[in-house]
Amino acid sequence: MSVERIQQHFRDSAAVKLAAVETLALPIAAAIDTMFGALANGNRILACGNGGSAADAQHFAAELIGRFERERPGLPAVALTTDTSVLTALANDYAYDQIFARQIRALGQPGDVLLAITTSGNSANVLAAIDAAREREMIVVALTGNGGGNVSSALTDIDIHICVPSGRTARIQEVHLLTIHCLCDGIDAMLLGEE
Repeated sequence: MSVERIQQHFRDSAAVKLAAVETLALPIAAAIDTMFGALANGNRILACGNGGSAADAQHFAAELIGRFERERPGLPAVALTTDTSVLTALANDYAYDQIFARQIRALGQPGDVLLAITTSGNSANVLAAIDAAREREMIVVALTGNGGGNVSSALTDIDIHICVPSGRTARIQEVHLLTIHCLCDGIDAMLLGEE
């Protein structure tokens, strides 16, 4: 492995983040306002995604239930990616594209927020989750990349789309993680005040 190849990954990651800063700041701020409003009204945030995006959903829920950088009471968030018995039962008894939608129909309430994460914007089970969230009168915050894929047309005017300007999965995931940290920090700042 050449040092130059490693350095290029750092440069590429930084370049995508810098390209995204202007276009993503406003939708991230809107997502923070929406999520904080839901939490302040006694609602919760449900999160879903596949693979690395599943890990991001879990990371987000852990930061809210535990803490991000400051001590505060736990905030209600659920990663729909973690219960293997539920996931395998739903995939087996219904279809894999229903593993999140079925949970949303069971757990989601009007005023809750769905954090839908898909790097391609084309994950069938995330698209089904967005449809189920709409049925439950939830607002969707979608984290995508690669132009947004089919998620772009699945969202409504009240939803928030945070689309990373890249087609490379690794770069999209790196910006998704930064976005998740911005969301957690913003929620904490609204709850506890800025430091």
